[in-house]
Amino acid sequence: MRQFIVSGHDVPTDADFSLDDLPGAGRLDVLCRCVNAAFFLSHDIREDTRCLLVLDDAFTLRFEGSDLRRLNPDERSTAALVRNALDQREEAVGHVEVETSPGVHLSRRDFETTLDYAANDGTVVQLHEDGDPLTDVAPPENPVYVLSDHHEFEEREVDLLADRADRRVRVGPEVLHVNHAIVVAHHHLDTDGYTRF
Repeated sequence: MRQFIVSGHDVPTDADFSLDDLPGAGRLDVLCRCVNAAFFLSHDIREDTRCLLVLDDAFTLRFEGSDLRRLNPDERSTAALVRNALDQREEAVGHVEVETSPGVHLSRRDFETTLDYAANDGTVVQLHEDGDPLTDVAPPENPVYVLSDHHEFEEREVDLLADRADRRVRVGPEVLHVNHAIVVAHHHLDTDGYTRF
């Protein structure tokens, strides 16, 4: 299982946003691109992948590749899945999830709880521009990649990752958009550390 946690710091936590202005909705466009990067192949979807979007440290959306339906490779339709989930937020009680559409689950988990939840199933890897080169690190069997949106990790998140991350790696010499970093991480795993093509 491959997991990606993306912390969205400014995104709305209710369904009151326009699908016609995703950048204006706390850069929800960035998170939607992350979901698409996590799952889409050419004419296929990665079923062995989970993507967890932490929304303003209050809610977590879990996208499960093996169960996903109605996910299309455009930001607007992905944002519609997010909006639909947030429209049902009153059904999410504590950490108990509500399935808002096939493969999409909403819970009231913050960043710390989501990190601990995902870490139970794998090796936590923080993707960060100051980490060790990806080429020097063997791909973990069940990675949990943790990324931030267009903002740096907040101080509390930095402290949590310092305590819980098994590794801190960078995907290349240039700073990439978060969704591009997800694609590079997938490529590293697909090629078994660039040894198999």
